[in-house]
Amino acid sequence: MKRLIAALALFAAPVSAQEATATFGAGPTELVFRSTTDMAIFGPVIESFVASNPDLSVVYEQWGSNDLYSQSLSDCGSGIAPADAILSSAVHQLVDLVNSNCAHSYQSELTARLPDTRRWRDELWGLTEEPAVIIYNNDLLDPENVPKSRFEFLDLMRQNPNDYLGRIATYDIEASGLGYLFAFSDSTEATTFGAMLEGFARSGAVATCCSARIIRAVSEGEFLIAYNVLGSYVQNANIPNVGVILPEDYTLFLSRGYMIPKQARQTDAAQRLLDFLLSNTGQRVISRMGLIYPDDPAENGLLPSAKRFIPLSLPLLVAVDQHAKERFIDYWRDTFAALLFLP
Repeated sequence: MKRLIAALALFAAPVSAQEATATFGAGPTELVFRSTTDMAIFGPVIESFVASNPDLSVVYEQWGSNDLYSQSLSDCGSGIAPADAILSSAVHQLVDLVNSNCAHSYQSELTARLPDTRRWRDELWGLTEEPAVIIYNNDLLDPENVPKSRFEFLDLMRQNPNDYLGRIATYDIEASGLGYLFAFSDSTEATTFGAMLEGFARSGAVATCCSARIIRAVSEGEFLIAYNVLGSYVQNANIPNVGVILPEDYTLFLSRGYMIPKQARQTDAAQRLLDFLLSNTGQRVISRMGLIYPDDPAENGLLPSAKRFIPLSLPLLVAVDQHAKERFIDYWRDTFAALLFLP
């Protein structure tokens, strides 16, 4: 981890579109791994992989989802050697890359075990199970005001709009591929979607870029509540005064997608990494890092019927269709006429 910490310090400023980079292992065969996952969270998983594959080294590049998608499309179209493996939370973008003939096909005993929601065309595989949650500051929000569902959240905003003016946060869906995916999935899943947007507008909700920013601001009391935050990041932040709600009406679950670009130079190494990540050992490490939410209703209070998995499948292409995306963002912006956008 010393190399990781040193690299994070060195690359605190963006390098091209990368947010950070580090090298794990010292093997002669170098695998380039691009991921939207915070390196501090997924780095230990890669460390475990190179420890059992000493002939490999992994160059880990941390990217924002939109930049990674644009770069991957460019690499695919130009024939430039891309990354050897990609892991992204913006799985609608990966479905589009697969559909654009940018992915390498692979089958193994481990990939075949995945459920249909976590495998598409043997070119895209889901590694994690992470909920989209509501978070709140449990020092500042009275227990009776903690919403257990979207319906209770709506009531809270309708009945006490002044109490939450400028104190509710969500993702800026134009800056965050993950935020866009969650909002788009909500629009297809929930009858409450339009009412939620109107409630956010009345409450002067704030749209901002990323999970870490939102979680920190809730902890510091800048926001009282935040909507559709990725639960794994909250779990890893381990901040005592930030409470987590898995909405009872339904909770979206995301599985981060893994793809091997069609023109990858190290396809064998990328396949070995995939099989490791799907193995019992890999899944244990991924779970330990908080990327697989405990499937225990007694622990998390969520009934199985309330789980809504975002499947890796063709319908996600609607989310990246340019005209559909423009219409959706226009609707979102129009409804959020009074919405604040912060960096």
